[in-house]
Amino acid sequence: MQERHVNRNIYFQEQGTTTEKYVIPYIREVKAIGPETVVMEVGCGEGGNLLPFCKTGCRCVGIDMDEEKIRLGKSKLNFGNVSLICKDIYDVDPQDLPAFDVIFLRDVIEHIHNQEKFVGFIKRFLKADGVIFFAFPPWRMPFGGHQQIAQSRFLSRLPFYHILPDAMYKWILQRSESKECIASLLEIKQTGISIRRFNKIIKMHGYKVLKKTDWFINPNYEVKFHLKPRKLYILNHVPFLRDFFTTCYYCVIKQ
Repeated sequence: MQERHVNRNIYFQEQGTTTEKYVIPYIREVKAIGPETVVMEVGCGEGGNLLPFCKTGCRCVGIDMDEEKIRLGKSKLNFGNVSLICKDIYDVDPQDLPAFDVIFLRDVIEHIHNQEKFVGFIKRFLKADGVIFFAFPPWRMPFGGHQQIAQSRFLSRLPFYHILPDAMYKWILQRSESKECIASLLEIKQTGISIRRFNKIIKMHGYKVLKKTDWFINPNYEVKFHLKPRKLYILNHVPFLRDFFTTCYYCVIKQ
């Protein structure tokens, strides 16, 4: 397992760096972001992605179900303009929070069960002119199964085997992985989402796409692997193949 997956300080800094350099400028192309902006992150973890929003002066709210991550986040984000809440988003009453200009989920939607329900539910937290930013690895991309968290050095670096049939995938994992790791990886196999299905879901709920990008080299790979981000061309117009070559999909939508 790579150090960044166990050292949360490294992960926190990586999140903040990528969000500051790529995510905020991306959203700004369709939505102004400044001190008056009210922002919510769903699945915020320790809040690394919120750090650059806080520095910009935005009023920020982070929601996550992991109590330990929220505790660590509160110790790291020493700003008066941020609140971190340990709750399931479905247990949060929109009346208890301000309406949001920007809601964002970065590497989160692929972990959520019943994405159709979630995408319809989340709009109740938005202002009328608010936007939602999504960034996620399509299921069929080389590491769309999040197998990089595997404890086996070999399996953590082996691409595409997560798309094997369930029984075969589980058998491979059982050769070296703990029950907890296997359960986590099998859950991702259940919830992993393709670009096509994501777009069907947002269309079903009446959202309008303001901006979208297929990344051949994920912007986050710059801080992780020192690789310059690259967009996917030509193959991004081939519905099935694009999922194999898009390492991250960015999309901004509005009601």
